[in-house]
Amino acid sequence: MKIKYFTPRLLANLYIAIDAVIANKMRSLLTALGIIFGVAAVIAMLAIGNGAQQEILDQIKLVGVNNIVIRPIIEQKEEKLNEEAGGKKEKKKFSPGLTIRDVHSITTTIPGLERVSPEIILNTNVIRSGIRRSAKLVGVQPSYFQIYDFQLADGRMFNDEQLKTGSPVCIIGSALKSRFFPTEDAVGKSIKVGPHWLKIIGVMRERLVSQSSISKLGIRDFNMDVYAPLQSVLIRYENRDLITGEALRKAAMRSRGMVIINGDEGDAESELEKKNYHQLDRLVIQVEETAKLQSTAEILSRMLSRKHYDVVDFEIEIPELLLKQQQRTNDIFNYVLGAIAGISLLVGGIGIMNIMLASVLERIKEIGLRLSIGAQKSDVVQQFLFEAVMISVSGGLIGVILGVSLAYIVSAFAGIPTIISFSSILLSFGVAATVGLIFGIAPARKAASQDPITSLRYE
Repeated sequence: MKIKYFTPRLLANLYIAIDAVIANKMRSLLTALGIIFGVAAVIAMLAIGNGAQQEILDQIKLVGVNNIVIRPIIEQKEEKLNEEAGGKKEKKKFSPGLTIRDVHSITTTIPGLERVSPEIILNTNVIRSGIRRSAKLVGVQPSYFQIYDFQLADGRMFNDEQLKTGSPVCIIGSALKSRFFPTEDAVGKSIKVGPHWLKIIGVMRERLVSQSSISKLGIRDFNMDVYAPLQSVLIRYENRDLITGEALRKAAMRSRGMVIINGDEGDAESELEKKNYHQLDRLVIQVEETAKLQSTAEILSRMLSRKHYDVVDFEIEIPELLLKQQQRTNDIFNYVLGAIAGISLLVGGIGIMNIMLASVLERIKEIGLRLSIGAQKSDVVQQFLFEAVMISVSGGLIGVILGVSLAYIVSAFAGIPTIISFSSILLSFGVAATVGLIFGIAPARKAASQDPITSLRYE
């Protein structure tokens, strides 16, 4: 009997609350503004935070896990500064540069290494069937594909014989395949890379790289690269570790402090700065354990400094640690934004309470009339609670639509990746409903505590 009696009263109180909200549309909308903007802010901020976090995870995948990257540099600035300061010109130290010998020393000396990948990167042109396109020729070993988790869409990897003898073979990126072989199988065909023809033995699976990753991490568009065995590039294209007649001629000119450029004498320093004497253009070392990244990098720095006769012609980076630091910074930023959005919801709840308290004063006669004709205090409490929850839930729904729209607008016009998660929508909507319920209790109790006789006399 109690359930049958309770349910109709509850529904009646709900209908009365709905009529009250509809009768005061503008006031209800203004009351819900705090909730609307709070929910929208939570969803939009979490979407931006999730997008930034996913972008960092994608970047970590691109640079590999537990990697140390060694890049060669040409150290020439110290002598210039000394000369400009009026100091005595120091004799420049010799360095062999970053070479295959460094790779052998690292692999045989330092423990705890998973893989080592030397790379030679040359700017070149790819030609086939009258079509010419600029690209990069990358001399690599099989460890390169393992470190970056590159997969083949077609064909096969280099075999031991090709790696050892420097065979004229290559693996091309998916974009080059689409450009030069749009309707045919590329494997088995030949393509001219620079001055030499290379036989295609494989095609890389497409690897998506965002423009932000290219700019922030210095990552190339892997889909436009031609990959050849390291030995093939050294034999057929360029080996900067070899002493050639041209190198000796330039060395003799540098010893005189002058160089002949297009028949004119000029300062040798400008050409010397542009001259790359490093055999390798990059060396990637993968460590077995993340905890050993920093210590391994320090050992590598000391080893290479000794082998390069204390010439600072290399730099060591740990991309994963840099990205994780960036991720921690983003997390802190997201917490701050979430707190600000949460405060917006809190302010929205306080706004609901204030408006509902003012509504109680405006509707004292209505409350007194309901109590005088048989309504219980619990009915009045339920009515005002329903009104508060309806306002907050309606504001939450509008806020969800606004927040999702804001996330898409930010992604489209600002170029910031956003990821809208169902959990963020559920969380913000649940908080909005809870805020309406909590901040509606005080006005509901105040309304129920009114004396019917006094309320009917109220002017």
